[in-house]
Amino acid sequence: MVINTNISAVDAATNLAMSTSNLQQSLARLSSGSKIVSPADDSAGLAVSMKLNATINRVNAAQNNVNNAVSFNQTQDGYLGQVNDAFNRMSELTVAAQDVTKTTSDRALYQQEFSTLQTYVSDVSKKDFNGVSLFDGKNLSVTTDSDGNTFNNNGVNLHGNATYTTALSNSSTSIDTVAHAQTALTNVKNAISQLASDRATIGANEESLGYYNSQLSTLSNNLSAAKSQITDVDVAKESTNYARQNILVQSGTAMLAQANTLPQSVLRLLG
Repeated sequence: MVINTNISAVDAATNLAMSTSNLQQSLARLSSGSKIVSPADDSAGLAVSMKLNATINRVNAAQNNVNNAVSFNQTQDGYLGQVNDAFNRMSELTVAAQDVTKTTSDRALYQQEFSTLQTYVSDVSKKDFNGVSLFDGKNLSVTTDSDGNTFNNNGVNLHGNATYTTALSNSSTSIDTVAHAQTALTNVKNAISQLASDRATIGANEESLGYYNSQLSTLSNNLSAAKSQITDVDVAKESTNYARQNILVQSGTAMLAQANTLPQSVLRLLG
């Protein structure tokens, strides 16, 4: 029996230190909700999770871009719905102005309403969305994924399209006479046909963007699930491990205390 080197106490202290370290690690995981508290826990897993997290953030940014583009198209169609009502009323007035029982004064009243509607549609053509023109006819490249690929959002030219400008011009389209009303009817009908085509274009844009939005949403969910498998702690499993390490620390502390009392038995030999 020796006094200077208490092997039992050294072993007990080593085991206690390991159990304490494991207990602290388990506490850190449970409190943070993550299996990777420090790079030493899983260096490869940390690297993969960082890349996945960056991709998820880019996907979410792309989804925001797509949603904003959808709002842009919906705003366009909202305005064009009102323009459609205006053109419908204008076409009605062109026919009413051709009534042979109407006087010049009657047609002047029709012309007043017709001109007001022309001005309204012209004003709509100048509207914008967050500073971006709604109806200048320019196509917009909408980012649709984390790699920066884009979708060509086809534009609508309400401001410069000849079909519209002809129907909205007082000099070329008026209903102050029967002859002018007949010409105006043709011009307005052409404008209505162009409007139908433009609204169909907007509908196609919205449909395509809807597919991209669903795709991005699914991708974001799948990437988040993959990242969760790497980084998120299994609380039930880790709670069991915590209880185990806690017991080991308590028993290790008790055994170290016992090991430290063993050299006292030497005193009996000396007595």
